[in-house]
Amino acid sequence: LEEEDRRPRFKKKVRLSSEEIECLELESGPNVVTFSVTTRLQGTTRCTCTVYLWDYTDKVIISDIDGTITRSDVFGHILPWVGKDWTQNNIAKLFTAIENNGYKFLYLSSRAIGQASMTKTFLKSIKQNGVGIPEGPMLLSPDSLLRAIKDELVLRQPHIFKIKCLMDIKNLFGKDASPFYAGFGNRVTDSKSYQAVNIPPYRVFIINHRGEIYTENSLVQQHTYQEIFEHHEVFFPFVQSAHRGHGDDTVHEDYLAQNFWKLEFPDIDESDLVS
Repeated sequence: LEEEDRRPRFKKKVRLSSEEIECLELESGPNVVTFSVTTRLQGTTRCTCTVYLWDYTDKVIISDIDGTITRSDVFGHILPWVGKDWTQNNIAKLFTAIENNGYKFLYLSSRAIGQASMTKTFLKSIKQNGVGIPEGPMLLSPDSLLRAIKDELVLRQPHIFKIKCLMDIKNLFGKDASPFYAGFGNRVTDSKSYQAVNIPPYRVFIINHRGEIYTENSLVQQHTYQEIFEHHEVFFPFVQSAHRGHGDDTVHEDYLAQNFWKLEFPDIDESDLVS
């Protein structure tokens, strides 16, 4: 009994302390981590995931999956598994161009956690003219498949999970940090989620079923992924990464063309509009 009392006791938890994370000796970027459980009856079972180590100064692009990377919510689940490409045109080269300008990508979906393996496989399989989409963490709903479908299609409240998830990630960068630069989605709930973590409306890109993209501050002016790609240096100017050294390529947002030259709306008294 005395020997048993001396055995170390472990407390179950889902969050590691800073000291525990430091002991993992993570490298910058993706790190593959494997959890294993061994039992007498079933032997050893392994679960593999990827831990991403980013700098606190990195700028992150959020992208939804269904209806944003795929052309629709429903067919985006089914058609890739029967050999049909159902991804949005030109999205791979746009996302790759954005990544080359120094941004990180985070994929956020209300799909159930049980669909993690198939969703990872799908994202890795995307190839458009030999170009894939950038690698990045994929965050899914921790609920069951039926509960996730209910939140998405019946209650239409997927933003509740997404906001909690994004706020959790945001807090990792510091109390007053704003790591999220822009977001891509296809629903009003995506816009709510992105603006809840301080992404300005003019950097929230919503795509409709016709492949037309608009921003929350300009519902009239529409774009396509191809048009954004052609002007990606304007929408997503080069950002200086802490790992790239220091250079003169970084442009402050206030001096970007779309911000420096934009005209402010004049203040108009309502009484002047009354004839």
